Amino acid sequence: MIPRYTRPETGKIFEPQNKFQIWLEIEAYAAEAMEQLGTIPAGVAKAVWERGKFDIARIDEIEREVKHDVIAFLTNLGEHIGSESRFVHQGMTSSDVGDTAFSVQLTQSADALLGGVDALLAALKKRALENQNTICIGRSHGIHAEPTTFGLKLLGHYNAFARAYRRLEAAREEVRICKLSGAVGNYANLPPSVENYVADKLGLVPETVATQVIPRDRHAFFFAVLGIIASSLENLAIEIRHLQRTEVREAEEFFSPGQKGSSAMPHKRNPILSENVTGLARVVRAAVTPALENVALWHERDISHSAVERTLLADAVIALDFALNRMAGIIDKLLIYPDTMKKNLNLTRGLYASQRVMLALTQKGVLREDAYRLVQANAMQVWEQGKNFLELLAADAQVTKHLSKQELTDLASPESYLKQIPDMFKRALG
Repeated sequence: MIPRYTRPETGKIFEPQNKFQIWLEIEAYAAEAMEQLGTIPAGVAKAVWERGKFDIARIDEIEREVKHDVIAFLTNLGEHIGSESRFVHQGMTSSDVGDTAFSVQLTQSADALLGGVDALLAALKKRALENQNTICIGRSHGIHAEPTTFGLKLLGHYNAFARAYRRLEAAREEVRICKLSGAVGNYANLPPSVENYVADKLGLVPETVATQVIPRDRHAFFFAVLGIIASSLENLAIEIRHLQRTEVREAEEFFSPGQKGSSAMPHKRNPILSENVTGLARVVRAAVTPALENVALWHERDISHSAVERTLLADAVIALDFALNRMAGIIDKLLIYPDTMKKNLNLTRGLYASQRVMLALTQKGVLREDAYRLVQANAMQVWEQGKNFLELLAADAQVTKHLSKQELTDLASPESYLKQIPDMFKRALG
C-alpha cells in the first residue's frame, strides 16, 4: 500500500523488519523447546537470542541466488550465530516459519483494526446521543418517507460496527494459529510439544490438523470479515455523501481553515474524505475473492497463495485500518444542520403523513384498499400540483367524514413518529 493510505504503526506490521523478527523468535523458541527435549545441545537457543541477527539487504542478496526466502534468512542468521546454527530449524519446514509468522502478523493486524473499530464506535455513539432527538426525514429509494432522527440514523451504523467488532474478534481467533508440524504436517521430525511451546510463547493456538501449511479457509474467513467491515464503512460514507449534496446539505464533512475544495472553483466544499473511504472499501473487498481462492491448494501445499498474501492481503489490512480511522475522524467532526433538516422535512408539504392517515381511516372502519386509494389520490395532487397535503385532506369529504382537521394535524406531527426512539437507544446501547 502506498504511504498516502498507510498509518505507520500498521504499515510496520508487514515490513520486512517485523516479519524477519518474528521468524527469528520462532526459531529461537523452537530451539528452546528442542533443548528441553534433548534433541539439540544446550546453548543453541541462547546463541540465537544473543547473536541471532539479520540484515535485510544481505537476505535479499542471498535470495537472488538461492531463490528461497526462508533459506536466505537462515543462511544470514547462520552467518551471525556461527556453529550452533546447524541445529536451528531442526525438523521444520519453511511454512512452519512463514505461516506461523503470518498468523502473528494477522493477529497484530486484528488488534490494530479492533482499535479502529473501537474509535469509530466511540464517535458514532457520541454523535448519536447528541442527535437522538434531531428530527429529519427518512428516505427510501432516495425519496422522502417518514420522519426519524439523525441520532437514530447514526445508531444504526453504531450497531453495524458493534457487529463488526464481534466478527473481527472471531476472525482474530480464527487466524491465531501456530503450525510447526513439518513438511506434510505429520510431526515426523518434530514432536507436537515443540509446536505447543512456540504457540504458547507467541500467544497462538496449535493447528489441529495441518498439511505443510495452515489451512487457508482460516485466512479466507478473516478477509471476508474485513470485506464486510469495508462494506459497512462504505454504507456510512454514502450516507454522508448524499446528505452533503447541495440540494440536501443536512450534514457536511468538516472543512478546515485554509482547506481548498477545487483547483478551479473556489466555492467548493466536497465530501472528499467519505469518497476516499468508499474507494478504500473497494480495495479491501478486492482481496476477498483471492483469499477465498487461496483455500484450494494442491495436495499438502503449493505456493499459489503466496503472492496474494505478500501483496493484496497486506494491502487490504492497511487500507481498512486507514479507512476506519479516517471515518472515526469524519464522524467526530461532522457538521450537522438541524434547521436544514426541518426545512427538508417540509419540502413535500406533509406527504410523510400518508401512511398514518391511511391507517387512521382503517381504524374508523374504512377498508384498507379504499383508504389507500383515497389517500393516494390526494397525495398525487401534492406531487403534480404542489398543493398542501393536509389542506387537501381537510377539503375531501370522504376523508373528513371519518377524520377531523385536528386529528389530521395530530397525525402529521413529526414528534409523534419518535415515541419509540428512547427505548431503541436503550436497547442498542444497553
